[in-house]
Amino acid sequence: MTESKENIRTYLISVGREIVESKGMEYLTARKLSEASGCSVGTIYNQFSNMDNLVAAINLQTLKRLYDKMAQVKPDRSAYKNLNTYLDIFVSFVLQNSNLWFLLYNYHLNASKQPQGYRAMIIRMMQLWQPSFDAVYTHLNARKKKVARQVLWLSLFAMSSFLTTTIINDFRMVNKKNLCKLLLNTYLAGLAVLKRG
Repeated sequence: MTESKENIRTYLISVGREIVESKGMEYLTARKLSEASGCSVGTIYNQFSNMDNLVAAINLQTLKRLYDKMAQVKPDRSAYKNLNTYLDIFVSFVLQNSNLWFLLYNYHLNASKQPQGYRAMIIRMMQLWQPSFDAVYTHLNARKKKVARQVLWLSLFAMSSFLTTTIINDFRMVNKKNLCKLLLNTYLAGLAVLKRG
């Protein structure tokens, strides 16, 4: 019985994911994917047109998995606590999936166009944080809140790339788990100071 196109596509995404998880993004080539999956290189290109489309599919799956973890948070009364809980999930996810996150981060920086659903997933993730952020900064108008949230997300996203490398290991006083937490809480405190100023 012939496998459906969707089943082959799902299978190739899964095998591609496994390659990245176990060996790193540099091992994700059409030839290596063909060897690992048993599918021909022609089948791979029939499914994805090019390897960038496969990477985009893997990255979208990675974002969905992170979103699903964050969406399970039961909000606390403390907005600060909620924001730190979301951050803990984010950092733990990046550390536990460092090769996949490195793939996502590099693709995000180099892609000329984001795949369908990719931007929507990032927006959905930011919306999880929004009620807690807005509860902390009731003094900001809607536009300023949006800008502040976006700056925070971009800063954390940029910082997350360092979590996937050994660069931070040279800084013995810096703990990977606390690095983003320090950034988040310093940023929140800074906005509070600006409010008083």
